[in-house]
Amino acid sequence: MAQDLDIRTGRHCVFVLHAHLVFVTKYRHRVFTDRHLTRLEKIVRAVCADFEVELVEFNGEGDHVHLLVNFPPKVALSKLVNSLKGVSSRRMRQEFPDLVRHYWRANRLWSGSYFAGSVGGAPISVLRQYIEQQSRPGAV
Repeated sequence: MAQDLDIRTGRHCVFVLHAHLVFVTKYRHRVFTDRHLTRLEKIVRAVCADFEVELVEFNGEGDHVHLLVNFPPKVALSKLVNSLKGVSSRRMRQEFPDLVRHYWRANRLWSGSYFAGSVGGAPISVLRQYIEQQSRPGAV
């Protein structure tokens, strides 16, 4: 059953943490073809492995990519995102010289911003109800 829920364990914790990340290209330029996205996924998987993060799903369009990651509590999402965007930008520029035209103005592949959303688990309303219904001990 633990496999179905993606429950992971650390030395002192048990966790299920998923995040949906979206990275957009600088100026929303339509940069990527299928060939680019295939290579980008491999780069992202390698960076995730370095952080002990599981890349559950990856896909994208010409001007953005979506990632679904399962990460341990010791990983700060902002540091993961910084590494993912930095490494992928550098490697894509090295491996695909044709992308240079998209770097012309800002010398960057990605926009400075990103989307990160927590996903999975029960809805907030169900969690609130569960916490409200806990049996609080009476006053002494």
